[in-house]
Amino acid sequence: MSALHDLTVAQLAAQLREKKVSATEVAKHFLARVQGDSLGAFLSTDAEVTLAQAAAADRRIAGGEAAPLAGVPIAHKDIFVTKDFPSTAGSKMLEGYRSPFDATVVRKLADAGCVTLGKLNCDEFAMGSSNENSAYKPVRNPWDTSRIPGGSSGGSAVAVAARLAPATTGTDTGGSIRQPASFCGVTGIKPTYGRASRYGMIAFASSLDQAGPMARTAEDCALLLSAICGPDPDRDSTSLDVATEDFTLSLNAPLEGLRIGVPREFFGEGLAADVRKAIDDALQVYVKLGAKLVEVSLPRTELAIPVYYIIAPAEASSNLARFDGVKFGHRAKQYTDLLDMYKKTRAEGFGDEVKRRIMIGTYVLSHGYYDAYYLQAQKIRRMIADDFQQAFRQCDLIAGPAAPSVAWHLGDHGNDPLADYLADIFTLPGSLAGLPGMSVPCGFGEGGMPVGLQLLGNYFSESKLLNAAHRFQQATDFHQRKPGGVQ
Repeated sequence: MSALHDLTVAQLAAQLREKKVSATEVAKHFLARVQGDSLGAFLSTDAEVTLAQAAAADRRIAGGEAAPLAGVPIAHKDIFVTKDFPSTAGSKMLEGYRSPFDATVVRKLADAGCVTLGKLNCDEFAMGSSNENSAYKPVRNPWDTSRIPGGSSGGSAVAVAARLAPATTGTDTGGSIRQPASFCGVTGIKPTYGRASRYGMIAFASSLDQAGPMARTAEDCALLLSAICGPDPDRDSTSLDVATEDFTLSLNAPLEGLRIGVPREFFGEGLAADVRKAIDDALQVYVKLGAKLVEVSLPRTELAIPVYYIIAPAEASSNLARFDGVKFGHRAKQYTDLLDMYKKTRAEGFGDEVKRRIMIGTYVLSHGYYDAYYLQAQKIRRMIADDFQQAFRQCDLIAGPAAPSVAWHLGDHGNDPLADYLADIFTLPGSLAGLPGMSVPCGFGEGGMPVGLQLLGNYFSESKLLNAAHRFQQATDFHQRKPGGVQ
């Protein structure tokens, strides 16, 4: 039998149901691996809590009342609040904070039977593309520990790639599930905006933030996404009234006749040659599976970066105003009056990237600049969404690179935040439009680093995306490979 950490979520769930292994055994196995984590993926664990949840799962299985994911370990990005673990959002501002409730995504996965291993490292308040912006420690890519894992869900991607957890949660605001999934050679999906509740997700940009799972296979992501999605009208006003769906039902549907749009703007000058080759080869796999490639255009792709970096910081400046040292979180120890406390608390609690985005956001929302920047960005956002609708008249899915290069080395962009921003060029358009998207391992580039194929669908087409990803993974083995240093 394969080692427990080499089993997928689907395989683990089956073995647990068949009582070939207990949830407690599985939990102990993964906790031991997490204790040896040298990659910086985890921020907090609590073996007592994890083993208590595993024992409860064993009782449910023994009683014949097992939920679909009973006993399967999962770890959560530290952007989701949890009762039993600290919730820091990767920031000193929330160091040691304990939530009185669980985020809806956390609760739903617990209801489905998942056992929580701990909380995962991330860029501070989910702001970053490299996971170097964590206030605690950077996360290292297991394929090459001198390189970044991508962000902001870098800890989530690394935990799966390094076999520290079979599945994790992440959040995607501008590509923070898809880009780290690409850089770490795992599978990750962001659903349609509003399909997964944002309740209990520490907010960055409320009109963009969306939760999603990361795992090794599309089948695993389908199982997890089925548990995560569903309306949450009493807690999240942006939650959509769309019924819960079993995304595993159409995984094996044939791809004959599927029209895959290939945007010419995704294959321009900025795309590295090694990434392009991996993507071109992946597209040919789809042709062999019966799909048809159709050239489409997304003419406003290059505008996605300036639009995103106006809208997202504007929303961040508003959302992060609550962290002022009054009710919870960090508070400066010495101050002269209330205003001085605000200033010192925020100066001490926030990192450089968070401060940068708050300042940009405050500027574009200020009197005299709101119309010139923020309103104009919202208009172009609408046009970007319209570009996708035009493209989907010609195709069923859109495919291209998740990132323009493989993962870069730690510190490469240290003095150039714009270089990080440019790395999101292919993921931002889909986020601005609120579309579902995913990254699927499709090959390797420079230095033997993973490359991810990005698949984008129209609203509520998660089943179609997962079907296309699953059939690709049945025809290839990129998702089965693991970093050389991982035992």
